[in-house]
Amino acid sequence: MAITIDEVIARIPAWKGRRVVARPLAGGLTNTNFRVEVDGTPFFVRIPGASTELLAVDRKNEHHNTRAAAEAGVGPKVIHHLPDHDVMVLEFIPGQTMSNASLQAPGMPARIAASLRKLHAGPRFLQDFNMFRLIEFYLQMVAEHQVRIPDTYRRRLPDVARIEQAVSAQALPTVPCNNDLLAENYIDDGTQLRLIDFEYSGNNDPCFELGNTCQELQYDEPRYAELCQAYFGRAGRHLLARMRLYALMSDVGWTLWGAIQAKVSAIDYDFWGYATGRWERAEGILASADFERWLGEARLPD
Repeated sequence: MAITIDEVIARIPAWKGRRVVARPLAGGLTNTNFRVEVDGTPFFVRIPGASTELLAVDRKNEHHNTRAAAEAGVGPKVIHHLPDHDVMVLEFIPGQTMSNASLQAPGMPARIAASLRKLHAGPRFLQDFNMFRLIEFYLQMVAEHQVRIPDTYRRRLPDVARIEQAVSAQALPTVPCNNDLLAENYIDDGTQLRLIDFEYSGNNDPCFELGNTCQELQYDEPRYAELCQAYFGRAGRHLLARMRLYALMSDVGWTLWGAIQAKVSAIDYDFWGYATGRWERAEGILASADFERWLGEARLPD
C-alpha cells in the first residue's frame, strides 16, 4: 500500500513540532501530488502511483536526474527524499504553470530553447533514454499483462524501424533530456521557464527533446522552425526533419503508455481515449507524404 501524506509528514524530522498543512494538487496522471506548507513555506511532495514499474519509471534514475537538473539551474531542488517509498519533497517553484495556449505566445520558443540549452549543458543523467527501446519494453508489458492496444499498432512497427534507421544516420551527441515536456512541465518563475517532472529523463538526442515538446504543445510549422533556430542557431531541413520524426515517435510511444495506464492506473482519467487519440494522430502522419520526405531529409548531412 502506498504511503499516505500524513505518514510522509511524520517521517521528516525537520517538520516535527511545526505547523504543517497539506493539500492535494490536481493534474498528475501517474502520481499523487501535494502542496505542503510548513510554517507558511510551501513544498511540493510527490508520492508515486501504483505499478509505475510497468511504465518503465526508474525512481533511482528520476531522483538522480532531478538533482542534476536542479544543479543545472532549471529543475526544482530536492529537499527531502524517502527512498524506501520513492517519495520526493521538492522546492515549490512559485510562478505560472504553463499551458499550450500560454506557450503559443510570441517569443516562447526562444524561452523554451534557453531553458533546454541550460538543462542539456548540465550534469549528465544517470541513464540513457531511447524511445525505440522503450516501445519494445512496453510491448513486452502489453503481452505479459494482456493490455489492449489499437488494432493497427503492430502493423506500423516496420515504419518505426524505418524511423530509427533515419534518425540514426546523422545522430547527434546525447545530452541530459527531460523527454516528457508537455506544457504543464514548464513553470514560468518570472525570469525563466523552469522544468519539472523527470520520470522519463535520460541522456538522449536533443532533437527528441525539441520534437517531443513541439508535439505536446501542438506547435505549427513556423514554431518548429523558430524553436530549431533558437536552439541550434539554424533551422536546417535535416534538423527539422529529425524533430518531426521524433515528435511522431512521441505519439507512437506514449500510445502504449496510455494503453498500459488504462489497464493499471487507479487515477480517474480516460487513458484509453488518450492512447487512441495519440495513435490516430500518429497514423495520420505515417500515411502522409511528409513522412517519406522527413525520412529522407533526416539522413542529410548537417
